[in-house]
Amino acid sequence: MALLPVADALARLIDGAEPRGTETVGLGQASGRVLAAPLHALRTQPPFDASAMDGYAVRVADIAALPARLTVIGEAPAGKQFTGTVAQGQTVRIFTGAPVPAGADTVVIQENVNDLGNGEIEVIEPTAAGRNIRARGLDFKQGDLILDTGRVLDPAALSLVAAANHPSVEVVRAPLVAIIATGDELLPPGSNPGPDQIIASNAYGVAAIVQSVGARVLDLGIAADRTDAISALVAKALAADADVIVTLGGASVGDHDLVHRVLTDLGMSLDFWKIAMRPGKPLMFGRLGASRCVGLPGNPVASLICSQIFLKPLLAKLGGRSYAPDIRSGVLDTAMAANDLRQDFVRAIARETSEGLIVTPYLIQDSSMLRTLADANCAIVRAPFAPAVEAGSSCQVMMLR
Repeated sequence: MALLPVADALARLIDGAEPRGTETVGLGQASGRVLAAPLHALRTQPPFDASAMDGYAVRVADIAALPARLTVIGEAPAGKQFTGTVAQGQTVRIFTGAPVPAGADTVVIQENVNDLGNGEIEVIEPTAAGRNIRARGLDFKQGDLILDTGRVLDPAALSLVAAANHPSVEVVRAPLVAIIATGDELLPPGSNPGPDQIIASNAYGVAAIVQSVGARVLDLGIAADRTDAISALVAKALAADADVIVTLGGASVGDHDLVHRVLTDLGMSLDFWKIAMRPGKPLMFGRLGASRCVGLPGNPVASLICSQIFLKPLLAKLGGRSYAPDIRSGVLDTAMAANDLRQDFVRAIARETSEGLIVTPYLIQDSSMLRTLADANCAIVRAPFAPAVEAGSSCQVMMLR
């Protein structure tokens, strides 16, 4: 199977990906979810003309000449309306959020008033009509469209939903991603590995990428390099109705790389196997029933870079979200050799300067070096067969954080 260009692989990976239904959740569980339907206000906000400040509700006509002496006839704290009417020469002590009483048409802030005692005040600064009053419906009115389909429910959106009196919302079903690590050499963190074993790390980074676009994670652990062990975990993923089954390692062509064989025996329709990219050449994609199978490379850096490029857009589409990688232009401060037939993603550091984004690639790009990836904040994207370039040349970078 020939190496597939990155753009073609991505197009095939996300082709036909759509959300699989909706669900209704309470606001306490709605953070980060995606609205599945337009949302209209169930009430008007504010529901009455409300004071925006602590002070005194007065008639503008009574403070045309200053200082103006007024009689305090009552009080209006938030949540307790003054039911009388403010007549000539009168005022009501009012607090932020309280309804403005009938007859009053402005609020004088308390700093502009002298308390004369005996139930009287003296207004010493002018205040225009309507000042310090939030008009009824200033924010929204009952029936207004407040959020549209596809909006991610961030903190501000959630507060708006609550203010509009919705206790729950209809959201897109969050995609479920089953993650299966493979390899006899792998042990979980906290283990005491033998001389021929390593600590499994990929699943944690891939899970974080999955969650960053609102998808759910089903970590099925580590499968030994046996067909029955891998088959058992794939069966669990299928039983859980996983939208995507992600395997880590074992998808290459070695004698002990069994993932492709197992998935094919279970009925997977293979779409592609090898990508013209570095790191990440042995990327596999196929379909098994309603699930999409993504076989990521076992090398940690390749696994995480491939997740950024392929898994994020797929899960965003399955979750009803918009997504585009953060691609920027920069200037190299180091010469780079010519590239070969694979699209290269070179770990680098990008620095904002007065002259623009200056980019420094790491000298060693081995796909097992997680520390370099953790330190990098971008990857230089080099096209296949890109010629050698000198320091000061322009480049394109994909921001990683």
